[in-house]
Amino acid sequence: MPDLDHVRREIERMRIQMGRQRKEILQLQRAGVGTASAEALLSRMEAKVESLCAQRDALKAAQPRAAKGRVLGGRTW
Repeated sequence: MPDLDHVRREIERMRIQMGRQRKEILQLQRAGVGTASAEALLSRMEAKVESLCAQRDALKAAQPRAAKGRVLGGRTW
């Protein structure tokens, strides 16, 4: 199972690719070219990112939380 940092990097990379894909779709639409296959690819990419986000959330929830402790010798107000 990949670690949390790997999943985060993959999400970031995929989001950048999706932005490029959206720009490319707009260019194709302006040129009057059909964009059905490009839009299908974009929807698959969005589904992949959603699954990666769910995986990231599961990995994040599985990590032990850092205990919030009081500072030694700290004042109580």
